[in-house]
Amino acid sequence: MNERLTILPQPLLPTQATNRSSRSTPGKTAQSFEQTLARQLENPVGFSRHALQRMEHRGIKFSDSELQRLNGAVDLVQTKGGRDSLVLMDNTALVVSVKNRQVVTVLDQTQLKDNVFTNIDSAIIA
Repeated sequence: MNERLTILPQPLLPTQATNRSSRSTPGKTAQSFEQTLARQLENPVGFSRHALQRMEHRGIKFSDSELQRLNGAVDLVQTKGGRDSLVLMDNTALVVSVKNRQVVTVLDQTQLKDNVFTNIDSAIIA
C-alpha cells in the first residue's frame, strides 16, 4: 500500500520534424496579402435577388460613396472573422453574408423597430 509513484519528465520538444516548406516567408506573406487585397477590390459586395427586390419595394438606393462604405465595412468584418453580419448605415440595416460578399436583405428605418436579427455573428456601424 505504500507504493511510490514516479512521474518521468516528458520532453517539450516536438517529436516529429516540422515541415519547413509550410512556413511562410515575409515575401510570400506580403504577396499573399496583396493578392487578397486585390481580390477583395475586384470582388465588391453584391446584392441577392431578395435584397434587390426589398430595395426596389422600399425605395432604397445606395450612392457610390455608400457602396464604398459598405465594401469597407464588409472588409473590416471579414478581417475580424465575421461570417454573417449586420451592417448599419445611416437609416438602413443590411444583413450581409461576408463569406459570399453578398447582401442578403435590406431594411429601412421603418422596418427596424421591434425587429430581431438572428443568425448573425457580428455587427458594424458603417
